[in-house]
Amino acid sequence: MTNWVIGKVVEVNWWTPSLFSLKIAADIKNFTAGQFTKLALDVDGKRIARAYSFVNAPSDPLLEFYVIEVHNGALSHPLAQLKEGDNVWVYSKPSGYFTLDELPKADTLWMLSTGTAIGPYLSILSDGKLWKQFSRVVLVHGVRLNTDLCYQEQIRATEKLFEQFTYVPLVSREKPEVGLGGRVTDILKSGQLLNYCQLDALPADSHFMLCGNPDMVKDTTLLLQQLGFKKHRRVEPGHITVEQYW
Repeated sequence: MTNWVIGKVVEVNWWTPSLFSLKIAADIKNFTAGQFTKLALDVDGKRIARAYSFVNAPSDPLLEFYVIEVHNGALSHPLAQLKEGDNVWVYSKPSGYFTLDELPKADTLWMLSTGTAIGPYLSILSDGKLWKQFSRVVLVHGVRLNTDLCYQEQIRATEKLFEQFTYVPLVSREKPEVGLGGRVTDILKSGQLLNYCQLDALPADSHFMLCGNPDMVKDTTLLLQQLGFKKHRRVEPGHITVEQYW
């Protein structure tokens, strides 16, 4: 238990009735953008812990986490009850390999996400190291409803600052107010993603980071493999790096 430290909630931001962000002050070890740690609460005498990716850049003084409140969720529901000044357990040793320093050299970086799995990408974007590493960066964020497209102010500001950055909002369950409609695999198969990015084909010198629900990760990986791309491994560099978000 010595790796757990007490964090203090500094800010709670509700985006929708079920999506919220927590900003927490906690003394933990340094992390790399794209990594995660665990949050925990003691509920009925039992410590309930779950992994959450950092949304903030490593240089930020406050830790930020993007959370969906799941109905009867063992931890997400208690987390949703937290208010400014409340305490929460934070695991002090971040972990994970969904980071830029694990990627091979490439020209175009595709960041494909669904739901709250946009979190690690926001940390990577805020960190800023990717702008020197890639000539082009495309962030696709798949959600169910238009209102689920959170962090818009931060993302739009990034668009204005970096010409090499393209943001693709993707809404699956209603007509999109901006961006495209459908699922990640839909816009890959149909060519809509390429058209949106003003490309004739997926660049051969691409790397794809996939982060989200297991079905999206599995189906998109298979589709990319059918297009000639292969999974990336340390012992065998490839084009696809994945992280499932539950």
